[in-house]
Amino acid sequence: MEIAQLRAFLAVAEELHFGRAAERLHMAQPPLSRAIKQLERDLGTELFERTTRKVRLTTAGEALLGPARDVLESMRVARSAVTSAGEGETGTVRLGFAGPSTYLLIGHLGRLVRERHPGIELNLQSTTYVYEALRQVIAGELDAAIVRWEREPPGIAHRIVATEHYVLVVPKDHPFAGRELVSMAECRDEAFVALPADPGSSVRDAFIRTAYDAGFAPDIVQTAPDSWTVMALVAARVGITFTIDTALDGVLQDGIAMVRLAEGLSPVYARLAWRHGDQNPALREVLRASVEALPTPAGVTARPGPPRPSPA
Repeated sequence: MEIAQLRAFLAVAEELHFGRAAERLHMAQPPLSRAIKQLERDLGTELFERTTRKVRLTTAGEALLGPARDVLESMRVARSAVTSAGEGETGTVRLGFAGPSTYLLIGHLGRLVRERHPGIELNLQSTTYVYEALRQVIAGELDAAIVRWEREPPGIAHRIVATEHYVLVVPKDHPFAGRELVSMAECRDEAFVALPADPGSSVRDAFIRTAYDAGFAPDIVQTAPDSWTVMALVAARVGITFTIDTALDGVLQDGIAMVRLAEGLSPVYARLAWRHGDQNPALREVLRASVEALPTPAGVTARPGPPRPSPA
């Protein structure tokens, strides 16, 4: 039983006339008659009663009518699904990000993707720090990630989506609170709360490097798995923390104050990164949406950018 035979059967069953069915299928009547006879031979039964005056379905033909329609509808749905996936209308994009510092970015992108491409699912994976995120992108375990880095990794395409600065966060009654600017050298005797070393956080790496450049090894009295916990510990006066200014955008915490850091006056950049040459159509559409949802900040060169839509 072939799909073409089922189409021929349905056309005759619905028209009850071989000539009209042939016209509907844009074919000559003899090939249509042969297709029906072959289908009847395959099934071992007659599907139509034919006279010189009319055509009507047999009991077997009536029994085949529903299943034949189901098969052709399933074929239509399968073809539509494949076409939609190939055009990026459906699919899944796995997106990694670190935590609160990227919440606003994730929110803007997620909203626009939902509005423009409701058939695309964003599979969000949080607490994915830069080194692990890039490993997963290169390995194909993630499709994209929002990350920060000092050196551009090989095999990765990217676009800058936010300008950020390193800052200190201190308890609200700390002597630094209310200061316009603090240098890292002034923090030599401070107790610090930090993210652990093993997730590969770029912020922690910058913290250690900045402290070393200032001439001391920081006294890390407590580590915490995420920024929410870090801020809670700072509010509880366990210590101060070195972080990114956007990390406070996603944290609601009383009892803390942000202080500008002299070493953080130069900007750092959050980037949307993906595997160079990735052919995932859904990712292509998400990257296009990201240009509007997460525009590159004014005055910053976005290199290289995501693929642009082809001219109509």
